Amino acid sequence: MLLHVNPSSGVPIYLQIEAQIKHAVAAGALKPADALPSVRKLASDLGINPNTVARAYQNLDRDGVISAVPGGGTYVADGVPGLLKAEKLRRLRPHARQIAVEGRQMRLAPEEIVRLVQEELGKLGESS
Repeated sequence: MLLHVNPSSGVPIYLQIEAQIKHAVAAGALKPADALPSVRKLASDLGINPNTVARAYQNLDRDGVISAVPGGGTYVADGVPGLLKAEKLRRLRPHARQIAVEGRQMRLAPEEIVRLVQEELGKLGESS
């Protein structure tokens, strides 16, 4: 698994790591039970502080994307996180709002914004 971080992007590095792992899982590049690099290994590969990787892994574990086994490694979690649909929608709403705001500021029609999101979903493949 190749991750890349850009310290000058303005996005915290731990969020960049979280987003890339979530994308890899959603796209099927990472499958349930796939092992992730250790915190120290990933930090060394990326040239960043291990605490940054640990924070990303803790957030991903909390969200049910990965599963950390004490002394046994970190793996992609089996199945979908066990969240209620209302909680999933609550977590996704700020991202949807940001897409809507950005699209409107660029003077795109609502249909164009929706089409763009649908195209991106299509690139991820079919999922339920």
